[in-house]
Amino acid sequence: MTSRTGTPRHLSRQGSPLLPLWPALALAAVAGVLMDLAYPQAGVWVAAPIAAGLLLCALIGRSAAGALGVGAVFGVVFFALLVSWTSRYLGPVPWLALTFVQAAITAVGVIPLTLAYRWMPRVAPGRAGRMVLLPLLLASLWTGREILMGAWPYGGFPWARLGMTQVESPVAAVSSWVGVSGLSFAIVFAVAVTIEWVRVSRWRRPSSAVLPVAVVGVLMLVPAFPTTGSGTMRIGAVQGNGPSGYFDEREPGAIARAQAAASVAVEGEDLDLLVWPEGLDGDPFQDARLARELAGVAERAGAPLLANAATVVGDDVYNTSFLWDLSIGAAPRRADVQTHAKRHPVPFGEYVPDRELYNALAPDLVGLIQREYTHGTDPPVVTVDGTPVGLAICFDVIYDDVIAESVRSGAQVLVFQTNNADFRDTDENLQQLAFARMRAIETGRSVVNVSTVGTSQIIAPDGTTVDSLPAGTAGALAADVELRTGTTPGLLLGPVLAGLILWGGIGALAVAGVLSRGTRSPATDEPALTPAGGG
Repeated sequence: MTSRTGTPRHLSRQGSPLLPLWPALALAAVAGVLMDLAYPQAGVWVAAPIAAGLLLCALIGRSAAGALGVGAVFGVVFFALLVSWTSRYLGPVPWLALTFVQAAITAVGVIPLTLAYRWMPRVAPGRAGRMVLLPLLLASLWTGREILMGAWPYGGFPWARLGMTQVESPVAAVSSWVGVSGLSFAIVFAVAVTIEWVRVSRWRRPSSAVLPVAVVGVLMLVPAFPTTGSGTMRIGAVQGNGPSGYFDEREPGAIARAQAAASVAVEGEDLDLLVWPEGLDGDPFQDARLARELAGVAERAGAPLLANAATVVGDDVYNTSFLWDLSIGAAPRRADVQTHAKRHPVPFGEYVPDRELYNALAPDLVGLIQREYTHGTDPPVVTVDGTPVGLAICFDVIYDDVIAESVRSGAQVLVFQTNNADFRDTDENLQQLAFARMRAIETGRSVVNVSTVGTSQIIAPDGTTVDSLPAGTAGALAADVELRTGTTPGLLLGPVLAGLILWGGIGALAVAGVLSRGTRSPATDEPALTPAGGG
């Protein structure tokens, strides 16, 4: 049947909010809680698509101001819970600042979603428009917002991506084909298709569920892209559990001594590589005592030592990983040592952008950050006995460019060094560990994720845990870690796909907006699904 305007009744009333404003705001808050539950420690992966669905429903038919409010409520609730670990030692100011900045970007970023719900049904009012074109646009805009938040401001914070919640889910393997951003896109597309099926069919035509069922089925059945095995490397990973936090009281050399003591457990393991986590007490290229200690550890282990410290080059300070080979000894020349400097130092953690401005706003907090790390530019890879080993230092694990560059440089295994000591007893280390596991799936590579205080793991290319050390425990792991070659489509196509998603979504929304100006919103004699409210 059709309305008096000739529009099918099931496609009508596109301009009306699905929910009044206050219930929509409450729904956004629930979505924020559920989205946080999708991340570790809870790690309920199915909560992420449910949360996305609730947020989309809250945005249907909203005005721009109403969407801003819905996005703000979702963003504040979600980020306040997700990054609560930032208040562990520094108090509420950094936590609230990060929460409200991310929430503000989210609030603005969801406005295009409500515009898509308003404009696309006018331009393409048929079933194909509703069930395919609209979900594609919504998925592009959602993922585009994630991409922008991962790049801006100050290099971005790509911590809260929908795809990163799915390491335990049946759809995780999709990341090896389209990358993490592509996985976010696929999930939102599936959610949006399902919502439109419900709205179009009103549950009266089960046969019309073919499309959403097919989309979900394909995502769940896609196998991981097959990389090629190329042998093994026996790797030891050491978790010293020393006083490595920013505010930990310690004597000079305490971190290195803790790491060296824990390394004793893997001496005699016939290792090819020994890995220490992020951070030492000094610069081994300027500290002869530390250089001797590193040389001694490598000699006793019978393997090169991959360690990390703040190092000085001229006027610059770098967060540097370096391979202390057996041939280096205790008096190295820096030019003879393979190094990689952290590509994305953490703003307000490892350096202060616009220091004069922020020092005027919060001098006590800014004054705590005395060291200004410089952004590294060298490749994130070292070579161990002819085998390239990819690197990411701490939060660099969340940046796609670092991971992709290491694999393009030939990395057959990935090593992530981190220091979680400033976030002891919080969810931060488990969230970061889940991201490391997702990188294993995305790249088809084994991952050695080693932390100063835990949790450290050796991870198989399918994301499963080979061996693990719990947080707050000194110890060491040793395993024959599988090496892999071949580059997954997710890494090859990921940057191109991200660009298409971002600019394609913005362009498609702009076109829909222009075309919809000459098209009246469908009217109907059918009552709204629910009472329309303000906003």
